[in-house]
Amino acid sequence: MDFFSNLALGLQTAISVEALLFCFIGVTIGTFVGVLPGVGSLTAISLALPLTFYMDPTVALIMLAGIFYGSQYGGSTAAILLNLPGSASSAVSCLDGNPMAKQGKGGVALFVTAIASFVGSTFAIILVMSLAPAIASMALQFSSVEYFSVMLLALVGASTLAGGSALKGIAAVILGLVFGLVGIDINSGVERFTFGVMSLSEGFTLVAMAIGLFGVSEIISNVGRTQVVSAVKTRDLSFRSMLPSKSEWRSMVKPAARGSVIGSIVGALPGSGPSIAAFLSYGVEKRVAKNPERFGNGAIEGITAPEAANNASVQSAFIPTLSLGVPGDAVTAVLLGAMMIHGIVPGPLFLTEQPAMFWGLIVSFWIGNFFLLVLNIPLIKLWVKMLSIPYGVLYPSILTFICIGVYSVNNNIFDVFVVLFFGVIGYFMRIFGFPAAPVLLGFILGPMMEEHFRRALLISRGEFSVFIERPVSLVFLILTVLLLAAPARSILSYLFSRRRIVRRSAR
Repeated sequence: MDFFSNLALGLQTAISVEALLFCFIGVTIGTFVGVLPGVGSLTAISLALPLTFYMDPTVALIMLAGIFYGSQYGGSTAAILLNLPGSASSAVSCLDGNPMAKQGKGGVALFVTAIASFVGSTFAIILVMSLAPAIASMALQFSSVEYFSVMLLALVGASTLAGGSALKGIAAVILGLVFGLVGIDINSGVERFTFGVMSLSEGFTLVAMAIGLFGVSEIISNVGRTQVVSAVKTRDLSFRSMLPSKSEWRSMVKPAARGSVIGSIVGALPGSGPSIAAFLSYGVEKRVAKNPERFGNGAIEGITAPEAANNASVQSAFIPTLSLGVPGDAVTAVLLGAMMIHGIVPGPLFLTEQPAMFWGLIVSFWIGNFFLLVLNIPLIKLWVKMLSIPYGVLYPSILTFICIGVYSVNNNIFDVFVVLFFGVIGYFMRIFGFPAAPVLLGFILGPMMEEHFRRALLISRGEFSVFIERPVSLVFLILTVLLLAAPARSILSYLFSRRRIVRRSAR
């Protein structure tokens, strides 16, 4: 099938009544959770996973993806009006968006973010349509050796590039790998780390783990949280006040283009994500600006480029996820897990075996982004009013739905205790500064890595040299070593500094 035939197939899938309805539901939920500070797309997708078990797989994926990129739109609303980002990737919008709101240009800032987000998403969708099939064709030549190496690179990249301590990120990945070992070994059929608990014979469920790490831990962290009141009056946000002037339209063009390119490249890299793309594009705009001192005081370029970048990175993250079956971050890992729950294996064969799902999902990105463009501008006042929902009402309600949803999956009360268990783990990880996202990546990729590792050694008759004899695998391993160089240097410097302290104290 040629490109236009595939596009027609995707359009036929995406414009069905059911697909359109759940695409609209997904982007609406995504915008809502993006506006609410601290909830985030990962928590919302985790909570929505149990609902997808009763849906068509394509429609379910369209809805979950809509929540993902919809949250990027909504996160900028709270960042601009309240100086309180709804998500980490929207934090950079506070720098110039909130000063614009205080200057009476809050409507213009919100309009600009909607337009820039749409431009960035559109550019990245075109890249996904162009690159994913090409990458999948090359990946058909991959053996278990290359798959193990690229998954190892993805795990290390996610733990070292996502911000914060690289050592803590690696520790979180290892913890996820350990949780992935629980259950029956695929090759031998022997139970591992079940400790006599029959309910653990099939391992931990992705739904319970994701909801616990991100949903329940978020609720525990927000106990006693006070409400934030907007300093910007919503009655001042008329449609006329949102329209930029001609000079502002002209100043948006180049930053939107640069942000789209930067976001698309960064988003396709394992472990990067929209936050890095947004801050990187902001830094680039500040460097190329003729008057960099304007940034931080309401520069329109300071919100155009980051918003285009973070939305482009979200869309381009689907390139490695759909073409290689390797998630770029925790959110795409959950989406990959959702596909596997429905019996669909992402990877090179996915594009040829499930063309209607792949192209339907791609076309739904465009439809969803159009919905968001229509939703965000006229409903900004409604989203701002959502911020007035008392946390004392919001979070207990979410916890109740969590317990009901998790129990309904297998009708097993043990899954509810698993959610609470991982909720406590996620809460303490927050306290001690350990990222929870790499745990989920390790849990999902760990069993697949183990399977490919064993298969590669079986084919090579136990020769580990096979991983460096194949050129593609060698390249992936070299990149992995380079990513590990910085944490290794930190460890060595820490050990040497401790040694000097011991010597000085001995003297």
